[in-house]
Amino acid sequence: MNFRLVLRSAIRAASQSRSDCRHRVEIVSGRLLDIGLPPFQSRWFGAQAETVQSFKGHDMLAPFTAGWQTTELDPIVVDRSEGCYIYDIHGNRYLDALAGLWCTALGGSEPRLVAAATAQLNKLPFYHSFWNRTTKPSLDLAKELLEMFTARKMAKAFFVNSGSEANDTQVKLVWYYNNALGRPSKKKFIARTKAYHGSTLISASLSGLPALHQQFDLPAPFVLHTDCPHYWRYHLPGETEEEFATRLANSLENLILKEGPETIAAFIAEPVMGAGGVIPPPATYFEKVQAVVKKYDILFIADEVVCAFGRLGEMFGCDKYKIEPDLVSLAKALSSAYVPIGAILVSPEVADVVYSQSNKLGAFSHGFTYSGHPVSCAVALEALKIYKERNIVERVKSLTPRFQDRLKAFSGSPIIGEIRGTGLILGTEFTDNKSPNDPFPSEWGVGAYFGAQCQKHGMLVRVAGDSIMFCPSLTISEEEIDELISIYGKALKDTEERVKELKAQHVQPVTA
Repeated sequence: MNFRLVLRSAIRAASQSRSDCRHRVEIVSGRLLDIGLPPFQSRWFGAQAETVQSFKGHDMLAPFTAGWQTTELDPIVVDRSEGCYIYDIHGNRYLDALAGLWCTALGGSEPRLVAAATAQLNKLPFYHSFWNRTTKPSLDLAKELLEMFTARKMAKAFFVNSGSEANDTQVKLVWYYNNALGRPSKKKFIARTKAYHGSTLISASLSGLPALHQQFDLPAPFVLHTDCPHYWRYHLPGETEEEFATRLANSLENLILKEGPETIAAFIAEPVMGAGGVIPPPATYFEKVQAVVKKYDILFIADEVVCAFGRLGEMFGCDKYKIEPDLVSLAKALSSAYVPIGAILVSPEVADVVYSQSNKLGAFSHGFTYSGHPVSCAVALEALKIYKERNIVERVKSLTPRFQDRLKAFSGSPIIGEIRGTGLILGTEFTDNKSPNDPFPSEWGVGAYFGAQCQKHGMLVRVAGDSIMFCPSLTISEEEIDELISIYGKALKDTEERVKELKAQHVQPVTA
């Protein structure tokens, strides 16, 4: 049975179950007439509503979406947000268990961020930062970021509009740096299998996910990929985490020696891998990897786009794993995603070379129209104030046991291979026989089915094959965590029953 049919059936079933309540109301003159909805359904509706409208076959080329989904299914059209919840145009409420795309750290209705944007829009809605002209919010944000990042001293901040742009800029900056030092051959980058660093030409090349390369003629030839540090999936029998980390560090060094250290410019890594499946590093991994790259004068780029600003229970992932990077990429929670903004932090050693070279050439000729956009910077400044005022790091630490331990309590399920995570980020991987070597048949769509059941019960999660990912807003309450866990349990039970049925049939599922 075609996986597309399985996924389509699961999504339709979930959508239908969430929209059944529409049959219990009538729309009269654009207003809802309640005809006896139970309370849990009534809350999905506001006082006003429009006649149900279909957006099937809409005009947008949707990112990371298959064409058939656009043409054959109605999208969830999100209308408003409130804390950790989003509401679609039909009034259905969903617990957003991925914080948008790993990014709305302060939830969807923080009035201080809205006020910061409004105030800046009223004062100065735009000015650029080219040619030694700039704005006060961009200067203030650069200063604040450099003071906040304490894993090591950083010298400069450069502003972009996304994590993808940040990692694109990293590559150009490293090339510029090595050219200035008279090392024109030191241009290759090493990333890791299953890494995600963005979707532009360069950042997608750095990413270690095949879907980002297929039919795009990627990765670029200057990008190499080393081992994924997923202990559960890749460790050898009897191998400890420390031994696994040693083997991966040796593998990295062998790759460097094979290519020639004089050709390797930088190594890039997420402290915890995000879109690749939420993969925390094994014990001693970053200690050993940093020793290798330092040995061969290779820059270390920390991609903190997902991990920064409290997600792991430390302000930065570098703090948690004792990483001392030369360059850092930031985005997402930098503004809690209320406005697009990203940044890179540059070490003194790299910044000094860039300044010297730009003096020789007349300018550092890189940047974007919206680099340091004053509205984005104003919102980001307010977000950073909130993180500090509300002690977001301690808050995450206090919530971590409830979130991690209670979800990991489901590890005994016969269809779960591993539940992994740290802080307020977690991944679940479905496998048969609890083994990384026994995946379920892809046509069963186990992960998609689980995701659809979550949607049916009022929660949205990230589904990637048979991996499920959670990354809720850092403002989530204990009660909302309990709701997340409850829905997880219901969806898991539904999925276990589905797998039992499929195994009993010994055939592929039949979909009408």
